[in-house]
Amino acid sequence: MKTIGLTGGIGSGKSTVSKILATLGAHIIDADIVGHEIYLPGKAAWKQVTEAFGREIVAGDQTIDRKKLGAIVFSSPDVLARLNAIVHPIMFEEIRQRIQAKRAEGFPAPIVVEAAILIEANWLPLADTVWVVEADKDTAIRRVAEQRGMSAADAEARIANQLSNGERRKHAQVVIHNNGSLQALEQQIQQAWDQLGE
Repeated sequence: MKTIGLTGGIGSGKSTVSKILATLGAHIIDADIVGHEIYLPGKAAWKQVTEAFGREIVAGDQTIDRKKLGAIVFSSPDVLARLNAIVHPIMFEEIRQRIQAKRAEGFPAPIVVEAAILIEANWLPLADTVWVVEADKDTAIRRVAEQRGMSAADAEARIANQLSNGERRKHAQVVIHNNGSLQALEQQIQQAWDQLGE
Protein backbone atom coordinates (compact mmCIF):
# COMPACT_ATOMS: atom_id res chain seq x y z
CA MET A 1 0.00 0.00 0.00
CA LYS A 2 1.16 3.50 -0.78
CA THR A 3 2.91 6.12 1.32
CA ILE A 4 1.57 9.62 0.67
CA GLY A 5 3.88 12.59 1.06
CA LEU A 6 1.54 15.41 2.12
CA THR A 7 2.91 18.92 1.81
CA GLY A 8 1.85 22.53 1.32
CA GLY A 9 2.61 26.02 2.51
CA ILE A 10 1.67 27.69 5.77
CA GLY A 11 -2.10 28.27 5.95
CA SER A 12 -2.84 25.79 3.14
CA GLY A 13 -4.70 23.41 5.45
CA LYS A 14 -2.29 20.44 5.51
CA SER A 15 -3.30 19.49 9.05
CA THR A 16 -7.00 19.51 8.14
CA VAL A 17 -6.28 17.24 5.17
CA SER A 18 -4.22 14.99 7.44
CA LYS A 19 -7.12 14.66 9.90
CA ILE A 20 -9.54 13.78 7.09
CA LEU A 21 -7.10 11.13 5.80
CA ALA A 22 -6.87 9.68 9.32
CA THR A 23 -10.67 9.29 9.41
CA LEU A 24 -10.42 7.38 6.09
CA GLY A 25 -8.03 4.94 7.75
CA ALA A 26 -4.57 6.34 7.00
CA HIS A 27 -1.75 6.26 9.54
CA ILE A 28 -0.26 9.75 9.97
CA ILE A 29 3.41 10.50 10.61
CA ASP A 30 3.68 14.21 11.42
CA ALA A 31 7.19 15.51 10.65
CA ASP A 32 6.75 18.35 13.19
CA ILE A 33 6.27 15.80 15.98
CA VAL A 34 9.22 13.72 14.76
CA GLY A 35 11.27 16.92 14.67
CA HIS A 36 10.51 17.62 18.32
CA GLU A 37 11.26 14.04 19.37
CA ILE A 38 14.71 13.85 17.73
CA TYR A 39 15.78 16.88 19.79
CA LEU A 40 15.15 15.07 23.08
CA PRO A 41 18.18 14.47 25.36
CA GLY A 42 20.09 11.35 24.39
CA LYS A 43 18.84 11.35 20.79
CA ALA A 44 21.30 11.66 17.89
CA ALA A 45 20.18 15.14 16.87
CA TRP A 46 20.53 16.43 20.45
CA LYS A 47 24.20 15.39 20.54
CA GLN A 48 25.08 16.71 17.08
CA VAL A 49 23.17 20.00 17.44
CA THR A 50 24.66 20.82 20.88
CA GLU A 51 28.14 20.00 19.54
CA ALA A 52 27.57 22.28 16.54
CA PHE A 53 25.89 25.21 18.31
CA GLY A 54 27.19 25.04 21.89
CA ARG A 55 25.86 24.10 25.31
CA GLU A 56 24.21 27.51 25.77
CA ILE A 57 21.24 26.21 23.75
CA VAL A 58 20.58 23.54 26.41
CA ALA A 59 17.89 24.40 28.97
CA GLY A 60 18.00 23.49 32.67
CA ASP A 61 16.07 20.26 32.05
CA GLN A 62 18.69 19.27 29.40
CA THR A 63 16.28 19.75 26.49
CA ILE A 64 17.31 21.99 23.61
CA ASP A 65 15.89 25.48 24.06
CA ARG A 66 14.36 25.90 20.63
CA LYS A 67 13.95 29.67 21.06
CA LYS A 68 17.69 30.08 21.74
CA LEU A 69 18.55 27.78 18.86
CA GLY A 70 16.11 29.66 16.61
CA ALA A 71 17.70 33.00 17.49
CA ILE A 72 21.07 31.62 16.36
CA VAL A 73 20.04 29.82 13.18
CA PHE A 74 17.55 32.32 11.82
CA SER A 75 20.18 35.07 11.96
CA SER A 76 21.92 33.67 8.89
CA PRO A 77 20.97 31.43 5.95
CA ASP A 78 24.37 29.68 6.21
CA VAL A 79 23.84 28.83 9.88
CA LEU A 80 20.31 27.58 9.18
CA ALA A 81 21.70 25.44 6.34
CA ARG A 82 24.20 23.97 8.82
CA LEU A 83 21.40 23.01 11.21
CA ASN A 84 19.30 21.54 8.38
CA ALA A 85 22.29 19.50 7.17
CA ILE A 86 22.37 17.85 10.61
CA VAL A 87 18.66 17.48 11.29
CA HIS A 88 17.06 16.66 7.91
CA PRO A 89 18.95 13.38 7.30
CA ILE A 90 18.25 12.24 10.89
CA MET A 91 14.53 12.99 10.42
CA PHE A 92 14.52 11.22 7.06
CA GLU A 93 15.91 8.06 8.65
CA GLU A 94 13.55 8.27 11.64
CA ILE A 95 10.49 8.66 9.39
CA ARG A 96 11.71 5.85 7.11
CA GLN A 97 12.05 3.54 10.12
CA ARG A 98 8.55 4.45 11.35
CA ILE A 99 7.07 3.64 7.93
CA GLN A 100 8.89 0.30 7.88
CA ALA A 101 7.81 -0.56 11.43
CA LYS A 102 4.16 0.21 10.62
CA ARG A 103 4.32 -1.97 7.51
CA ALA A 104 6.02 -4.74 9.51
CA GLU A 105 3.01 -4.70 11.87
CA GLY A 106 0.90 -5.54 8.82
CA PHE A 107 -0.76 -2.12 8.52
CA PRO A 108 -2.61 -2.38 5.19
CA ALA A 109 -3.80 1.18 4.52
CA PRO A 110 -1.89 4.21 3.23
CA ILE A 111 0.66 5.91 5.48
CA VAL A 112 0.77 9.71 5.29
CA VAL A 113 3.98 11.66 5.92
CA GLU A 114 2.80 15.20 6.67
CA ALA A 115 5.76 17.53 6.11
CA ALA A 116 5.86 21.19 5.13
CA ILE A 117 9.45 20.73 3.94
CA LEU A 118 9.00 17.37 2.17
CA ILE A 119 10.50 18.77 -1.06
CA GLU A 120 13.10 21.17 0.39
CA ALA A 121 14.50 18.54 2.78
CA ASN A 122 14.89 15.96 -0.02
CA TRP A 123 12.42 13.57 1.61
CA LEU A 124 10.60 12.72 -1.64
CA PRO A 125 12.08 9.17 -1.64
CA LEU A 126 9.93 8.46 1.44
CA ALA A 127 6.72 8.80 -0.59
CA ASP A 128 5.16 6.81 -3.43
CA THR A 129 2.88 9.72 -4.27
CA VAL A 130 3.02 13.43 -3.40
CA TRP A 131 -0.11 15.37 -2.49
CA VAL A 132 0.18 19.15 -2.41
CA VAL A 133 -2.41 21.22 -0.54
CA GLU A 134 -2.86 24.72 -1.93
CA ALA A 135 -4.74 27.82 -0.87
CA ASP A 136 -4.58 31.18 -2.56
CA LYS A 137 -2.39 33.77 -0.86
CA ASP A 138 -5.19 35.85 0.71
CA THR A 139 -6.88 32.75 2.15
CA ALA A 140 -3.58 31.45 3.56
CA ILE A 141 -2.76 34.83 5.14
CA ARG A 142 -6.22 35.04 6.73
CA ARG A 143 -5.97 31.50 8.13
CA VAL A 144 -2.51 32.06 9.60
CA ALA A 145 -3.63 35.34 11.18
CA GLU A 146 -6.71 33.67 12.70
CA GLN A 147 -5.11 30.41 13.84
CA ARG A 148 -1.72 31.62 15.00
CA GLY A 149 -2.43 35.21 15.93
CA MET A 150 0.19 36.34 13.42
CA SER A 151 -0.07 39.71 11.71
CA ALA A 152 -0.91 39.72 8.01
CA ALA A 153 2.55 41.17 7.25
CA ASP A 154 4.31 38.39 9.22
CA ALA A 155 2.16 35.73 7.55
CA GLU A 156 2.95 37.19 4.13
CA ALA A 157 6.69 37.17 4.95
CA ARG A 158 6.50 33.50 5.99
CA ILE A 159 4.73 32.61 2.73
CA ALA A 160 7.31 34.56 0.69
CA ASN A 161 10.12 32.53 2.31
CA GLN A 162 8.60 29.19 1.32
CA LEU A 163 8.56 27.28 -1.95
CA SER A 164 5.91 28.62 -4.30
CA ASN A 165 2.82 26.54 -5.07
CA GLY A 166 4.07 26.32 -8.65
CA GLU A 167 7.35 24.80 -7.48
CA ARG A 168 5.56 22.27 -5.25
CA ARG A 169 3.19 21.35 -8.07
CA LYS A 170 6.13 20.12 -10.19
CA HIS A 171 6.55 17.25 -7.72
CA ALA A 172 2.85 16.52 -7.13
CA GLN A 173 0.74 13.64 -8.35
CA VAL A 174 -2.32 15.14 -6.59
CA VAL A 175 -3.09 18.84 -6.04
CA ILE A 176 -5.78 19.63 -3.48
CA HIS A 177 -7.30 23.12 -3.72
CA ASN A 178 -8.38 24.33 -0.31
CA ASN A 179 -10.02 27.72 -0.76
CA GLY A 180 -13.61 26.62 -0.30
CA SER A 181 -15.74 24.74 2.19
CA LEU A 182 -14.76 21.76 4.32
CA GLN A 183 -17.25 19.69 2.33
CA ALA A 184 -15.53 20.60 -0.96
CA LEU A 185 -12.19 19.65 0.60
CA GLU A 186 -13.53 16.31 1.84
CA GLN A 187 -14.88 15.51 -1.63
CA GLN A 188 -11.48 16.15 -3.26
CA ILE A 189 -9.71 14.00 -0.69
CA GLN A 190 -12.21 11.15 -1.02
CA GLN A 191 -11.77 11.19 -4.79
CA ALA A 192 -7.95 11.12 -4.56
CA TRP A 193 -8.15 8.41 -1.87
CA ASP A 194 -10.41 6.24 -4.04
CA GLN A 195 -7.92 6.51 -6.91
CA LEU A 196 -4.97 5.38 -4.77
CA GLY A 197 -5.72 1.70 -5.30
CA GLU A 198 -6.12 2.02 -9.06
